[in-house]
Amino acid sequence: MHSGNGIKTVLVLGALSGLLLLVGDNYGGPNGLTMALGFAILMNGFAYFFSDKIALASSRARPVTREEQPRLYEVVERLCGKANLPMPRLYMTPEDAPNAFATGRNPSHASVAVTAGLMQLMNDEELEGVIAHELSHVRNYDILTTSIAATIAAAITYLAQMARWAMIFSGGRDEDDRRGGGGALSMLLMVLLAPIAALILQMMLSRKRELAADETGAKLVGYPQGLISALEKLGAYNQRIPMATSPATSSLYIVKPLTAGGFANLFSTHPPLEERIAALRQMVVTR
Repeated sequence: MHSGNGIKTVLVLGALSGLLLLVGDNYGGPNGLTMALGFAILMNGFAYFFSDKIALASSRARPVTREEQPRLYEVVERLCGKANLPMPRLYMTPEDAPNAFATGRNPSHASVAVTAGLMQLMNDEELEGVIAHELSHVRNYDILTTSIAATIAAAITYLAQMARWAMIFSGGRDEDDRRGGGGALSMLLMVLLAPIAALILQMMLSRKRELAADETGAKLVGYPQGLISALEKLGAYNQRIPMATSPATSSLYIVKPLTAGGFANLFSTHPPLEERIAALRQMVVTR
């Protein structure tokens, strides 16, 4: 992981954790703080051990053998050798749209899943670029990092919803009594703004990790042209062949399926493809 990106990741995770504690403290004082911490630990533990299984099951991925996909195995093995990574488990989903994702808590428990459309539509250079991007996520522990960010953000949203219902049933009187007046207004602002702030921080982290994986993947291959061509093809086909995926799983893919344009891009887990391609074109890679 590059030191600059590592520092930014720590800062974003720290901001998310601080926001979680702030929501917990405002919701229930010391008891709310304890509840927020406990909830975050439980959710992170669940994500650590089970997020990969959920992602693979929800995308209808099935394991593939070397006999079924020799080209895929050859590319993954070659790049794992260059990156000094253990061989991940390989899966395929039945989707016609070309796409791929990696999951797993660390390199020893990693899985890479590709769609049927990816294997049909990508040439060797493009496939290599896509796989290098996904292996970069594995090597940089991005999957674990983004899973933690997602669970903290979910905990913030959950606590904010609990606070909202508590305010509805109490009419804000308990909060006013505890804070000496004006507490209901501050709590209302917290309930409304905290989930939005958590979402924005989560999106910032995910976008940085995608850009970093593009860069690391291009360096792993030795040139950016294959990944550039793959991203152009992925963007074109995923606009024409939509994928039915859950929001949680769609954030894992190299190109987010069913991405809307315009204002919605502000809350996308992926940077615009034009930005990613432009960054790759500016790279100078030495073999």
